[in-house]
Amino acid sequence: MDIQNKTVLVLGGWGLVGNAVIRKLVPEKPKKIVVTSLKKEEAEEEVERLKKEFSNLPDDYFVPWWGNIFVRNDFKDMNRLDLLEDPVKRKILIKDTMEDLSQEVLHCSSIYKLLAEYKPEIIIDCINSATGIAYQDVYTTYHRIKKTIEKQAAVEELADETEKLLCTMYIPQLIRHVQILYNSMNEAMTKIYIKIGTSGTGGMGLNIPYTHSEEKPSRVLLSKSAVAGAHTLLLFLMGRTPEGAITKEIKPTAAIGWKRIEFGEIKKHGKPIEVYDISPDQAVTLKDKLELKLNKKFNSTGESLKSVFIDTGENGTFSRGEFEAITAQGQMEYVTPEEIAVDAIREIRGGNTGHDIINALDNATLEPSYRAGFMQHAAVEKLSELEEIHNVNSVAFELLGPPRLSKLLHEINLLKLNFGSMKEILQQSPKVLSEKCFEYLKNNPKLRNEIVSIAIPILFPDGKSLLRGNDVKIPPFRGDNELDITPQNINMWAHDGWFDLREGNMKVWQERLNTIVKEAESIEPIDTSSMHVRTKKYWNNFETIDIGKIVAWIFIKEEKGERMKA
Repeated sequence: MDIQNKTVLVLGGWGLVGNAVIRKLVPEKPKKIVVTSLKKEEAEEEVERLKKEFSNLPDDYFVPWWGNIFVRNDFKDMNRLDLLEDPVKRKILIKDTMEDLSQEVLHCSSIYKLLAEYKPEIIIDCINSATGIAYQDVYTTYHRIKKTIEKQAAVEELADETEKLLCTMYIPQLIRHVQILYNSMNEAMTKIYIKIGTSGTGGMGLNIPYTHSEEKPSRVLLSKSAVAGAHTLLLFLMGRTPEGAITKEIKPTAAIGWKRIEFGEIKKHGKPIEVYDISPDQAVTLKDKLELKLNKKFNSTGESLKSVFIDTGENGTFSRGEFEAITAQGQMEYVTPEEIAVDAIREIRGGNTGHDIINALDNATLEPSYRAGFMQHAAVEKLSELEEIHNVNSVAFELLGPPRLSKLLHEINLLKLNFGSMKEILQQSPKVLSEKCFEYLKNNPKLRNEIVSIAIPILFPDGKSLLRGNDVKIPPFRGDNELDITPQNINMWAHDGWFDLREGNMKVWQERLNTIVKEAESIEPIDTSSMHVRTKKYWNNFETIDIGKIVAWIFIKEEKGERMKA
């Protein structure tokens, strides 16, 4: 797409790749560039630097924004460790991640607020998301819980540590992030989203010699790769969602360098590394136990570590020796941020760099085949033949899920058993449909018992009586054994997975079938092109009912769940 006169959001704009992306964007003449970073000083520093470099541009051309995009807006400027130590905020973090995605959770998120404010047509995400999530280190949290259990600590302490564990679980955080990002982009009408991802190991394998602990490779490092892979597959799904933003990912498999080379203060986690005054006579004797954390601290010289360094952005500040070792041929080697930026811009403009992971997956995955499509008819015919031989209706078993699939199949099947054809169903009143279906179920215990036995309850026409088995799929059990019965809840549960005999639902079925008939009849008989699939012939001229075809139509048309790609 054309970048000119578009608002572009660069997530992680202060970082190494984000910095290069912005510089490559400017010649494309976007309307505005929103530059984000985790910290306020980083975002503002980058914008000031850009204003000086591109002094001919309007003063509001570069817009700074800062904060953590993985939490709600109220928490975006808080340190994550502080959030975990605050019992009230910690519970909100858990709720925001683990509960259903509600409008409240969505609208309170920082990424939603950001997109709602600037409505970017283009987003280039340069945040190292896998590192940010995986380096919360669930393994360290596990060890704390293990120690808490071993010392038989109070229930309150164990509960605190367990809540922290829930807050550091990688996949729920990643899923919620992608859910919020997708919905936020839809509302902001974002056209294209480009992710600068990671392999997690700089392109190396399980033999990577760099580690974060005694084991090699470390679980923390592998967690980063696992999260990066999971992230890619979620973006792969996002790219297969109709009417959403075009989704692409560029995944460098090398160290990325560099931003600057100079002599100066060496910092760790944003703070200067102190140089301590420790003489040889202060050596400890190795006996009994090794103390990892000292009660008495060594004296500081008052100076910080200074040396020549190369700043590789998010990957860290390296000495000459470190940089020379990891970028040597046969190690991580490296790629420049400018090369990544060029690929990102080219992909936005519609070019084929060969480096889009989402496109690569589309082309590498095994798609539906002609043979399977041809044989689908034979399978359905054999199923129908066996139904006749054994005098049964093969409707739904609720092994695949979701419950809504089973509910819809059983509802249309009961209408079919009572009225035979779409035309006949459309000629009845909703009241007659409801009464006859209810009467049929009362007099046919085999069908009735099959429905409730697969955990699909039956809501009677009065809307007040529910026939159920030992288990129900809807509502799902989420810790509370009793839930409030309200009209809103009844409607929600009936929609999601209850066999609904109420007149209102029968009216909904008539509206569906009427739409199907109108769609098919709108196709001219002389139109025999390949354009149309669901013709009158497909629907057997409305004389018979194929329950699976009708429910598939519902999923495509009502649920907006149509497959986008082969």
